Amino acid sequence: MSRLGDLIRTERVRQKMTPKQVARKCGVSESYIMAVEAGTRIIADDQARRILKTIGLREQNEADFTLDDIAATVDLASVQPQLAKAVARPKPKEAEKVASTEEKDEGVAGSVWLDALTSVLKRVPVMNAVMKPVDYQLLPIQSGRIEGANPDKVFYFLAPDDSMRGFRIHSGDRALIVPAQSPVDGAVMLVEYNAHRYLRKVKKLDGFQVLLQSYDREYDAQTAQLSEVNFIGRAVRLEINL
Repeated sequence: MSRLGDLIRTERVRQKMTPKQVARKCGVSESYIMAVEAGTRIIADDQARRILKTIGLREQNEADFTLDDIAATVDLASVQPQLAKAVARPKPKEAEKVASTEEKDEGVAGSVWLDALTSVLKRVPVMNAVMKPVDYQLLPIQSGRIEGANPDKVFYFLAPDDSMRGFRIHSGDRALIVPAQSPVDGAVMLVEYNAHRYLRKVKKLDGFQVLLQSYDREYDAQTAQLSEVNFIGRAVRLEINL
């Protein structure tokens, strides 16, 4: 299946509709809907949106996910067991009535497939040098973690300048930061020193000092007392601009 085909099938199942019923509402043939779901017919995102909207999915959602984000990032096959479990879960009649009303009010935020996706995706902030979010990026959650860390604690740091380009980090690149409050020898870390936040390569000197290394046009290093440096986190991944 294609990712958008998966989305359409999942929302159709949530609405307890058959391909024939969806086809009738959308004004297309049943074979067309089945081909889209199977991924044998490629359609544009806007066509997929129209089909989903016809089924009952609305554009707005409180989690700020878009179809484009999900379709581009997630292999929905990985969440199919969760979806199947959610669809098959028995509910008392009264609970079904309440859930139906809530889903109608919430649109996509109440969808089974979005509920499942929120457990495998995290909207990670991109922070600037003053630690203000300037963007967001979806990252997959594996076994409840991102790069071994609490998903709520990771973030991207937007490199503000070329002071680390000798270490292949340029202005505008995004470094994924996981929490680390003590120096990691040989790692690129986000540190706060002299009232500024930097990406620096760290070298431990002794129990009380570290070397904060940078490399713009030439190599530079500052020797700092451990007590003067606030270690915010360790860079574990770098995404560059082309």
